[in-house]
Amino acid sequence: MAPVSEEAVTRGQRTHPLTAVVQGALFATAAAVGLVSTILNGDGWGNLGPALSLLVAVVGGLALGMLAGYVSWRFTRYVIDGTELRIDSGVLTKSSRRIPYERIQSVDTAEPLVARILGLAELRIEMAGGKNSRTSLKFLRLDDAQALRRILLSRAHGEAVSEAPDEQRSIITKVAPERVVIGTLLSLDFLFAAVGSAALIVSAIWFGGILVALGGIIPMATWLAQIVAQRVLQQWDFTLSRGERGLRIERGLLSRTSQTIPYDRVQGIAIKEPFVWRRFGWQRLEVDVAGYASSSDEQENGGASSILLPIADRALAAAVIAELMPRASVDVPRTHAPRRSWPFAPIGWRFRWIGADEVSFVAHEGWVQQVTSIVPHPRTQSVELRQGPLQRLRRVATIEVHTPKGPVNADGRSLDQADARAMMLSQLDRARAARR
Repeated sequence: MAPVSEEAVTRGQRTHPLTAVVQGALFATAAAVGLVSTILNGDGWGNLGPALSLLVAVVGGLALGMLAGYVSWRFTRYVIDGTELRIDSGVLTKSSRRIPYERIQSVDTAEPLVARILGLAELRIEMAGGKNSRTSLKFLRLDDAQALRRILLSRAHGEAVSEAPDEQRSIITKVAPERVVIGTLLSLDFLFAAVGSAALIVSAIWFGGILVALGGIIPMATWLAQIVAQRVLQQWDFTLSRGERGLRIERGLLSRTSQTIPYDRVQGIAIKEPFVWRRFGWQRLEVDVAGYASSSDEQENGGASSILLPIADRALAAAVIAELMPRASVDVPRTHAPRRSWPFAPIGWRFRWIGADEVSFVAHEGWVQQVTSIVPHPRTQSVELRQGPLQRLRRVATIEVHTPKGPVNADGRSLDQADARAMMLSQLDRARAARR
């Protein structure tokens, strides 16, 4: 179908009628998963038996979900006028959410599996601010979602609405699915989960304590499934591209997401190097983006707002960092943790250091998984110096450079107290100078 025109959108529109079907499928899936979880916890199938109980859960969840989805669809409209996006919803209690264009940070699309099958997509609108900063429209035709995305971004940047399909983008890299799989298989948490599950199964068969071992096998298997889902299925066919407004990430095997990282909203980058990966020179990049909903929303979407690059060699990782933080480097003058800080990290103290140059503050820690956090000086919100009783006894202190909640933790733990205080004062000066 032809893209939705701006004139059609301004009249006020409902989302797609098949929204009810998608919501019903999601409810049915949640009901089935909840029932299986209840059974695995030892509560039994009840009087209906396994097959009938599962059927009732799926059919009941589908019916309730479709009913709730229809009611939500029937009473929800979105309107675009000259100054804002307005979303009206509610049956008994009416609500009208108004989003001024200047507060829009990014507009992304997501295609959950059922919606993707039906050719639908969810539009996710991220605004400035932390709590309740995400608004979504569920669900639109994919073409309509992309057209509406262009309109909102054009209005947010004060530009005329373009009739072009999308801004011109150039591919930075595509991460091959097999590399994502190999990286997952070589991660220590996957190895622990796999070996632990296998050991429990062998023990159960060898000693005959199958029922007892199930209590350990189920959590281990769940952990294993979560690792595979978040690192393989969600990062499948990962594509990173650049455009005028920022980097775009497209990924997912079953559910597909398209996420934009605006250049001016990046608050920090974390470079993570798991133990086995370091032997191959591989890294994972995660990013803090101002305005993105975090915590529960991020967990729900598999860390959609934090993974910048799931696996890459050092050269590619450095090139991507340079895209978002020109001139930023980890090769800065360093202040290392002293030997007397070993009670706080008997092995890890050797890998703790902080440093800064004229561009950014850098903190490094970890020995099983090494993490290097980079924070541009203008993004420093505040700096804190902490010193507990044992730290005072050992004459060490911890410096924290505060950034928005996310994967970047730029902390220098248990440093020499004089070095920590000097770095705190100098970092405050750098941040003030950079903001000016």
